[in-house]
Amino acid sequence: MNQTTKQYIDTLFAQINIVVPSRRKQFFEEFVQNESNIKAVKTIQENQEMMIEQWRIKNIIQDIIETHLVIPNATVGKPYKAILDLGKLGGMEEDNIVFTEFENLEHLGLAYDNESESINGTPTQSGDFKISMKFRVRGEADDSVLNEKRIPLIINADPKSLWKDIPSTQQEDNYWKQDKADAFDKLGDRHIVVASKRGRSHANVGSFRDDDFAFKHFPDTGWNLVCVADGAGSAKFSRKGSKLACDGIIDYFSENLTATSFAEFDNLLLEHNAGIGEDTQKKLNLFVYNKLGTAAFTVHKQLEAFATDTQANLKDFHTTLIFVLFKKYDFGYAILSFGVGDCPIGLLNKDLTEIKLMNWLDVGEYGGGTRFITMSEIFSSNKFSTRFGFKLVDDFSYLMLMTDGIYDPKFVVEANLEKIENWQAFLDDLGGNNEEKITVAFNPENIEIANQLSAWMDFWSSGNHDDRTLAVIF
Repeated sequence: MNQTTKQYIDTLFAQINIVVPSRRKQFFEEFVQNESNIKAVKTIQENQEMMIEQWRIKNIIQDIIETHLVIPNATVGKPYKAILDLGKLGGMEEDNIVFTEFENLEHLGLAYDNESESINGTPTQSGDFKISMKFRVRGEADDSVLNEKRIPLIINADPKSLWKDIPSTQQEDNYWKQDKADAFDKLGDRHIVVASKRGRSHANVGSFRDDDFAFKHFPDTGWNLVCVADGAGSAKFSRKGSKLACDGIIDYFSENLTATSFAEFDNLLLEHNAGIGEDTQKKLNLFVYNKLGTAAFTVHKQLEAFATDTQANLKDFHTTLIFVLFKKYDFGYAILSFGVGDCPIGLLNKDLTEIKLMNWLDVGEYGGGTRFITMSEIFSSNKFSTRFGFKLVDDFSYLMLMTDGIYDPKFVVEANLEKIENWQAFLDDLGGNNEEKITVAFNPENIEIANQLSAWMDFWSSGNHDDRTLAVIF
């Protein structure tokens, strides 16, 4: 200790230019060994070490406070977790933070988990916040005042809450229809559930639902009919056009679908199934083309006449149209289809391993853009005959008709409609594997199925806010 004291005093004297002459070396040795001086040097050195340690601690605290900590934005109503990784604050090689707590997170619907060093919860309010992190670092007393770091946190509003839901107004001359509609019924030996909802883009401004649907069972013949239409958003009376199209198809087959008129089809189908007769497939296709083509053209002419009668332009009633006729025979189901526009018809086999598209879509380069039943050129086009489908299957699990309000967010592109895994994912989505955890239980005993399907249609998909209509035969 004496040597340490001597070195300290030597250094101190040198700093202030005190020189001990040789004649006083012994005197200096006695001075160094003086007990009070030894204690004084020790006290000074301890104070120096304490000051250095305090400086180190203060530097660590300041580094932690000044280091910009970025945490992900949150969204109101969505589960949130942000791992803070506090050990890296201030560029430290080791975690010097020994205690952490956050103030008032509970007011935002959040909480801090010390073990995982993460902020968790479901935010309840939106805004730009500065959350207060209180902390203590290694070397500070257990009862010392906690340090504070302010961390920015942005909580975005729930996108759904930004959209208004303004009811459409009912007037005599605007072809008003309900903003949403749904139905559940028996359809021959099958059941159908269908829901149609006005899109958020329409609800936001109080405009109308342009989609429509209709279905009917014909007990005298055993045939069943389902149709779906999507009125063009750019056409001011398309909501009426889609209704006229669906009602027109129902009316046409109500008058023309008789045992006599379809006797030829029944006979051809029996021959085809038995493998007898010549060119039965070709004859069946021709029958479908003639019967369904006449129905489609009749609807076109009815829309044309309505436009004339109301002194409007036919294009003001632009609407797509898809429909299917199906019937159960002893040997399976006959399914007939027609489609114009961008609304798909999907037929899933019994064990959900195959998908058959019953129509092609008027989208992209192939289709040249969306087409409507109001366009006369579709009937003169060399592609008109390809708008019809015929399929004979032993059985099926689902037959689905949907508008692009469902197709766009759930399948995105036309090519995905050809992939069974995408339809399986779609069924999983309907079965509850979705963000909202809404389940549509396809069970004939489920009396809530229409309400469930309607509720499922409220799913959020950024950029997809069109009307949504989905009809499922099961």
